[in-house]
Amino acid sequence: MDLTLWDGITFAAFLIAVIGISLYASRKEDTSEDYFLAGRSLTWWLIGFSLIASNISTEHFIGMAGSGFGAAGLAIASYEWIAAISLVIVAFWLLPLFLRLGIFTMPEFLEHRYGNPARTIMAIYLMAAYVGVAIAGVLYSGALGLQTIFGLDMMLGIWLIGALAGAYTVYGGLKAVVWSDLLQGSALLLGGLVVTAIGLSRVGGLGTFLETNADKLHTILPADDPELPWTIFLLGIWIPNMFYWGFNQFITQRTLGARSLAAGQRGVVFAAGLKLLIPFIVVFPGIIAFQLYGDTLTDGDQAYALLIRDLLPVGLSGIMFAALFGAIMSSLDSMLNSASTLFTMDVYKRHFRPEADARHIVAVGRWATAFFVVLGCLLAPFPGQFEGVYAYMQLVWGFISPAITAVFIFGLVVPRAPLSAAVAGLLIGPVTYGILNWQLPQVAFLNHMAFTFLIVVGVMALFTLLRPRAEPVVYTTRGDVDLTPSQGAKVGGVVVVVMTVLLYIAFW
Repeated sequence: MDLTLWDGITFAAFLIAVIGISLYASRKEDTSEDYFLAGRSLTWWLIGFSLIASNISTEHFIGMAGSGFGAAGLAIASYEWIAAISLVIVAFWLLPLFLRLGIFTMPEFLEHRYGNPARTIMAIYLMAAYVGVAIAGVLYSGALGLQTIFGLDMMLGIWLIGALAGAYTVYGGLKAVVWSDLLQGSALLLGGLVVTAIGLSRVGGLGTFLETNADKLHTILPADDPELPWTIFLLGIWIPNMFYWGFNQFITQRTLGARSLAAGQRGVVFAAGLKLLIPFIVVFPGIIAFQLYGDTLTDGDQAYALLIRDLLPVGLSGIMFAALFGAIMSSLDSMLNSASTLFTMDVYKRHFRPEADARHIVAVGRWATAFFVVLGCLLAPFPGQFEGVYAYMQLVWGFISPAITAVFIFGLVVPRAPLSAAVAGLLIGPVTYGILNWQLPQVAFLNHMAFTFLIVVGVMALFTLLRPRAEPVVYTTRGDVDLTPSQGAKVGGVVVVVMTVLLYIAFW
């Protein structure tokens, strides 16, 4: 696609605005709390937009749209709609405890609950997954999208994205991240709506689209489906969602920076409401692309990019280029900041320099961010070796998400679970999941997650029965965050759950 002068001006203006506003908003990041948690001053609307912008990236616009193009169809939307309910659970069950403890990271909670070894294991797992799976996957899928649309060289695209997102993240920390997310999230949602609207118009309108693609508009698939059988709703799909929204550092970090519990809950519920809309601007275009290109296109990961290339009129391509670029950077900056937080707070400060002052910790955080940028760019071509970048990322996350989810939930439900149970669970989880994928490749990987979760819970129960804690765990309140819950958020949470159920009924 040849960009016009107006397209170039639009893209450049957007990019300058994102970087400039992010750097200005984060110009006074002097303490570790400022740098890693935005001074615990985030408002609900910043939290909500940042959660969505950090989550929705080219892995969705490229990978999830590709799944919509392929056999999964609208069933892939379950990742989004179950996420909405998971966010409501996080807002009212997990967030009050996390803010009460005043923690910086999710592994830090495991130290409060079990002990330091559990914290260290989880921090290492998350850092490895962020760099090798999440950061590499976002860089690869982003560069693939830019290559498909604009012909940009793949490796050049990877390093360009890494350099731009890394620049303001290194300097400004979480506050720079959430302000960039606000701008990029808005462009992302607007651009997605434009593509969906033009795509529906091209195929004859919404009614014609629903009638023509009726076979791909089911959220419940048969039990023998290799990827998304209905059996995943029994447990499998809940595990990656609860892990991702409740225990995943690069998502939870902005909720830990909330100025109050009420602000955090409102922000999380706001994000849950936005989640209900995502399939209509991501999966629907993938199905539209199948209707338009199903006979000629063999790689579903190129479906969304082809829609942008073929459907957008001159002048709008620059806006969508900015939205796509924003989707990449909003996820990448969050992952980089969180990987840096994990290394700095859970590894470096905890084990090497516990007496380090705030200025030194912030400096280490910036150097760690720069290191993770470079390492992620070097690993970015790896996801391209697999079929479907979105499926690849979900599959590989399964090595750690069932064990981490089991350790958190078991520890919250069983107050006498000991450190040995947590360590055993964290170590046995990846091995179990790997064996299941190796020996039962015909079973959906989400059900592998369910089996792994149940095995880890069984192991933890055995350790607890044999050597329980002498006394049940007691959580002490730290920090001065207002812990008054939000009544409005409770109402919003009920609305989100009801709307999710109605969507499943509508697309049964």
